[in-house]
Amino acid sequence: MTLDDLMFKPGLLAGRRYLVTGGGSGLGRVMSEALLLLGADVYICGRRAPVLEETAAELMHLHGGRVIAKTCDIRHDTQITEMLDEIWADGGALDGLINNAAGNFVSRTEDLSPRAFDAISNIVFRGSFCMTLECGKRWLAEGKSASVLSILTTWVWNGSPFTVPSAMSKAGLHAMTQSLAVEWAGRGIRFNAIAPGLFPTEGMSARLNPGGGEHKAERNPMDRNGRMPELANLAAYLMGPGSEYVNGQTIAIDGAQFQATGGNFSRMSQWQDEDWKRARESIAGRDAQDKRQRLAA
Repeated sequence: MTLDDLMFKPGLLAGRRYLVTGGGSGLGRVMSEALLLLGADVYICGRRAPVLEETAAELMHLHGGRVIAKTCDIRHDTQITEMLDEIWADGGALDGLINNAAGNFVSRTEDLSPRAFDAISNIVFRGSFCMTLECGKRWLAEGKSASVLSILTTWVWNGSPFTVPSAMSKAGLHAMTQSLAVEWAGRGIRFNAIAPGLFPTEGMSARLNPGGGEHKAERNPMDRNGRMPELANLAAYLMGPGSEYVNGQTIAIDGAQFQATGGNFSRMSQWQDEDWKRARESIAGRDAQDKRQRLAA
């Protein structure tokens, strides 16, 4: 991505500092790159230090500026506090937070265990809330204005079969966005969310399209997937100056897929036992690979 892909003038975010959870890969990396291109200092956090450090180095090599990698598992309150202590000590209060860290996989709900539910909800729901709360308390204590953006899905409006832990957790963040937008607006803190349609990434495709092949939006009115600069532009707008009166909104960017099809995984109602067996094996293989990478780090 280059400045030519973005709608905004160079330097729009100069002097600002943002934290992107799950910023080392996928949509988090895309949004981090956009913020960097517009002049911001960007902190990216996640569980895999090598991925974060590689991303930070690559983005700074491409564009200059400052990207700071912070290893943090947002499922653990103490790690959140320690990381934010370091960030605040590195230059003062953040100007914004993007809650992007997530986890998801397709499964029949009757096949889930409480541990499997926790694997998703402790990141998406609890971890994002704890990160938001810890940042929020600091901003409120300092009288600091800030913007919080959460990455959701269109399932917050209609649910999604076969991804129930994610659907429940994202709906909770949708409610948080609307609630805190009212509670903290008068104290200078805005809350918005983006509900992306299909913007394929490696990790998302492995867990949500375990059958393999191209992960393509079916029956999308625009007959295509999303393009990364489109998402980056929307995120930059919501985080930057000029959008101060936008508050409490969840904005879909999906080519009207939600209106046309519901935008969820209802099509998997046609799957048979053998389809679900192959999906479990594919997801288990991906999870084992991720675990080996974390242990190697």
